[in-house]
Amino acid sequence: MARRQSHSSFKTIDEVIGSEKEFSNLRETIKNYDVIETFAKIFPELSPIAKAIKLENKILFLRVENSVWRSELNFGKNLIVEKINRHYNEQIIKTIRFL
Repeated sequence: MARRQSHSSFKTIDEVIGSEKEFSNLRETIKNYDVIETFAKIFPELSPIAKAIKLENKILFLRVENSVWRSELNFGKNLIVEKINRHYNEQIIKTIRFL
């Protein structure tokens, strides 16, 4: 008779993706997508004004409705960066560019 393996010897997909070095690019892409998706949750007051478009090379790209808000947000971009990095407990973003 063949012996069955116990389920505890198998790794979950999360464990494989989280630990194997071959998936480092995928982990980075997932993290970047998560920042874009949670931007509105971290900054609900900015949702009518700015929208996160993409995160590339630790640069967050925000689309801003008009030049007045772009200028205003530019003054506070260091606070935005700090709050996002604090939310994730690591340096995910170095700077912000406005579109």
